Amino acid sequence: MKPARVVRARTAAAVATTTSTSGRGAEAFHKGVQALRQYIAREGGGAPARSHVERLTDGTEHRMGVWLAKQRQRRDRLDAHQLVALAELGVNWAQ
Repeated sequence: MKPARVVRARTAAAVATTTSTSGRGAEAFHKGVQALRQYIAREGGGAPARSHVERLTDGTEHRMGVWLAKQRQRRDRLDAHQLVALAELGVNWAQ
C-alpha cells in the first residue's frame, strides 16, 4: 500500500505576470502593432482572420490573427501605452 499524497500549500504568493514594456515582450508587441498597421493600410480596416499571417517589410512573418486574439485575452495586463496604441488602430474591447 502506498501512503496518500500530501498536498502542500505554496509558501509564496503567486506573482501576477505582466506584459513587459522592455525587452522581448515590448519587441513582440511593437512588431504586432507594426503588422496590424500594415494590414489596416492595405485592407482598409477590419480585423484579420485568426489564421492570417502578415509579412513585414523586414521579411519576417507575423501571425496577426493569433497575436490579436492573445492581446484581447491579455488586455487587463496591457499597460496604458499599449492600450492607446491598439485604440489608435481601431482595436477597442469592452472590458
